Amino acid sequence: MQRTMGRSSSSTISYSVPVVVLCLAALLLSNILIYLYLDSVYQTNELLLSSNVGCAPRNFKMTTMKNCTPWLQCSQINAEVRKLKLIGQGAVKQVYLAEWRGQKVALSKLSSLDYLEDFLHGLSMLQTLQGPQVVQLIGFCLENHVLVTEYHPLGSLLNLEGVLAQEHQQPHNTWQTRLMLAIDYVSILHYLHNSPAGRRIMCDSSSLQKTLSQFLLTNDFHLVVNDLDALPEVDSSRGLLAKCGHRELTGDFVAPEQLWPFRKKGKPFSDDLMTEYDERTDIWKIPDVMRFLMGRVPGGDLVHFHLFQIHKECKKEDPKLRPSALDVLKVYKSVYSSMVRDNAGFREML
Repeated sequence: MQRTMGRSSSSTISYSVPVVVLCLAALLLSNILIYLYLDSVYQTNELLLSSNVGCAPRNFKMTTMKNCTPWLQCSQINAEVRKLKLIGQGAVKQVYLAEWRGQKVALSKLSSLDYLEDFLHGLSMLQTLQGPQVVQLIGFCLENHVLVTEYHPLGSLLNLEGVLAQEHQQPHNTWQTRLMLAIDYVSILHYLHNSPAGRRIMCDSSSLQKTLSQFLLTNDFHLVVNDLDALPEVDSSRGLLAKCGHRELTGDFVAPEQLWPFRKKGKPFSDDLMTEYDERTDIWKIPDVMRFLMGRVPGGDLVHFHLFQIHKECKKEDPKLRPSALDVLKVYKSVYSSMVRDNAGFREML
């Protein structure tokens, strides 16, 4: 009897061991597949952000085009680009929906010669920083003070909630999509802080609304930076710092070093006495932008929980103690990966 029980027990063990091994192998394989998927997402996202991948410098290719085309010049813009309607207006530019060879484009025209320097700076930055994270330049004409860029019908990031509220966009209203937008946002900051044009600071970001208006939402739910009119260069190692404008900045959104330090003492604001600062002002604003991007979706609270520590570091009063955009980006990607992996594991258990 004991001999029979022994054979039965050893038989059970021999059967259960392969089952355990198979389960572990399946779990390992699923983790590898998830890792490979996420890695491909990060690598292909940058390619998807821009349709001019593979074009030579000073060329463009929109999604509906098969071949790359040189930037449009004055004669082509005057003859082939037709304004349709005004879709936006700021201090520097008026923006029109326009058409070029049957394709929708955005045509920006200088609003006033008072802002010519800002307009030319923005155009220079567009030319120098062309890449997956920057809106695609189609052409420009200095004689008429106009530039043409790729048109994104979803508009600026300010429209995010309205876009996601549309019935056909509901499948995109998830923590995954929103966190990926945040990853795009921090990726753009990292690019600007380490760009071919040097370390650049986003000065058109004195409020959340102003900051959001600098980014366009693409049809496949990614971000490209659009307004580059105020990107001064900074480099602390060379003592090269900046001030964002000549007026007093107020509010909790801007970094402490951007505020007038003598306001509590009742001393009137003086631009001459205002201290300069560097790109760490952009880092201070990341948690506030992230809060807007995440909105109120299932899983959003868990995302905020995972990001609590890095956001706490972003809000350090001393700018030198804040993380870099790359540090924040690594944490964002890590949180995205772990939450996707956990969700996949939970579904397998079900």
